[in-house]
Amino acid sequence: MAKVTLQQLRKVYPNGYVGVADASFEIDDGELLVLVGPSGCGKSTLLRMVAGLESISSGELRIGDRVVNDMPPKDRDIAMVFQSYALYPHMTVAENLGFGLKLRGASKAEIAERVKAAAATLELESLLDRKPAALSGGQRQRVALGRALVRKPQVFLLDEPLSNLDAKLRMTMRVEIARLHRQLETTMIYVTHDQVEAMTLGHRIVVMKDGKIQQIDTPMALYNRPVNLFVATFLGSPKMNTLWGQVVERENALYLRIADGVELRLRPEGELLEKVRAYLGRELMIGLRPEDMHPAEAGPDTLPAKVEVVEPVGNEAFLNLGCGGCDLVVRLPPFHLPKVGDTVHLAYSAERMHFFDRESELRL
Repeated sequence: MAKVTLQQLRKVYPNGYVGVADASFEIDDGELLVLVGPSGCGKSTLLRMVAGLESISSGELRIGDRVVNDMPPKDRDIAMVFQSYALYPHMTVAENLGFGLKLRGASKAEIAERVKAAAATLELESLLDRKPAALSGGQRQRVALGRALVRKPQVFLLDEPLSNLDAKLRMTMRVEIARLHRQLETTMIYVTHDQVEAMTLGHRIVVMKDGKIQQIDTPMALYNRPVNLFVATFLGSPKMNTLWGQVVERENALYLRIADGVELRLRPEGELLEKVRAYLGRELMIGLRPEDMHPAEAGPDTLPAKVEVVEPVGNEAFLNLGCGGCDLVVRLPPFHLPKVGDTVHLAYSAERMHFFDRESELRL
């Protein structure tokens, strides 16, 4: 196990495109850190730089107390699990698990011992004589994990390992990986574009966009205190609702004027109150999570919205609504739902509002 340290790590391609821009953070010994972001954000490039599969343009990368910038992958003491299982089809599960050790000159006894231990950890004992064609997708992914596990590396690198699985298997394998990490207490770096995977697996999450790190924090800190609009809307399903309009004051109360006759009461406190007052006569953006709004009796502190789509999904339902040119989603219990075309009045948790500058999209 080892700490991984990135200092101003940068990747610039020959055509001048910046794949990763000055990434700096530490991954603690035994931590499971998730890199998350949309396709093309640089998360896999960053992981491949740690693995040694992508050259580093500038900056410093340390694994433990070693600078590994120019060290070949085989000497970095890491193991990588890819999106593709990359199993050898002509080999049995046992042979696939032990092949990497065989290449490194391990003895037959050591290979057998490590393969047996990995198979027990991942519940593969009954499958050791099978070939990949006779395995399900989840079983193949466990073999790919086991192949990395037998190496006993200092750092595990996982590049979207669950992307090829269906929804049910992804959930099962998420639990498997979390359980495996608790058992091994090994440093893991996990790349995904799936924010649910990121939120449920990561001790901390690195959110990336366009090669740049947007925010690094624990899952719930990112959810409750996003540093900008991108982080706010990327994490959470359904995503955060955003409403924008002009800040106005009436009878010592602040409102967001979304459209003619449609206003949202603002109740900022402390330092935030003065920051919002500075936007009087200017545009401001407000964020509210779907669970922080609910239908209520019409009143001065409610927001009128028209129901456009009702989505019952079993244990809950989602209302898709239109309000003054803004699209909203509200999460509700699946009982006594309004109908499409109805106008509902939404109450909202003022203390759960998020305030963003309309131009910079930074949190106030």
